[in-house]
Amino acid sequence: MDSSRRLEEIFSHFPGIGPRQARRFVYHLMNKSPDSIKEFILLVGEVKKSTNECKQCHRFFIQNSRFTLNKTKLHMCEICRDLNRDQTTLMIVARDSDFETIEKCGVYNGLYFILGGTVPILDKDPEKRIRLRALLDRISIDRNLKEIILSLSTTPDGEHTTDIVKDSISHIRGNKEIKATILGRGLSTGAELEYADSETIKRALENRV
Repeated sequence: MDSSRRLEEIFSHFPGIGPRQARRFVYHLMNKSPDSIKEFILLVGEVKKSTNECKQCHRFFIQNSRFTLNKTKLHMCEICRDLNRDQTTLMIVARDSDFETIEKCGVYNGLYFILGGTVPILDKDPEKRIRLRALLDRISIDRNLKEIILSLSTTPDGEHTTDIVKDSISHIRGNKEIKATILGRGLSTGAELEYADSETIKRALENRV
């Protein structure tokens, strides 16, 4: 396989990108100047070096040098470190892009957990698809939690994942008084959370059940 075909294959594995669009990406890069390609390569490397995965919510965040301690990377993002956030609510979303959509709306002030994806309906091993074990461990040790908000897309895979997570956390709560809710009306069936507007998310949060 030549380098252009290999690059095309890599692009085709990006979320929402099919073979035809992946091919367009490759042709676009072929038409760029050597300096542009060099900048592109440098930026990809810098993004990887400057980001870190939060050990608590598992989202990727930019490592800000102002907050590093003795030149050591921090292991928690600014939201998880912010004691002014509501420590009693935990919103579960599938991806970092869903987190960004909700956070930009400014209608939620609690904490987050990024599952890392959703589980296809026919998949029999959810722990290979999502951070289910890490989520259960997080809930088990967090004594401040009073509500878990399941904020997944209303697609078949999203609803299937919601059922898996809701069933799993019901077995570990025990005597802990934690309410598990899902987003209410506002998100239409089949909608991706990432593309919902601020007003839709606000209504869905207000009407969670």
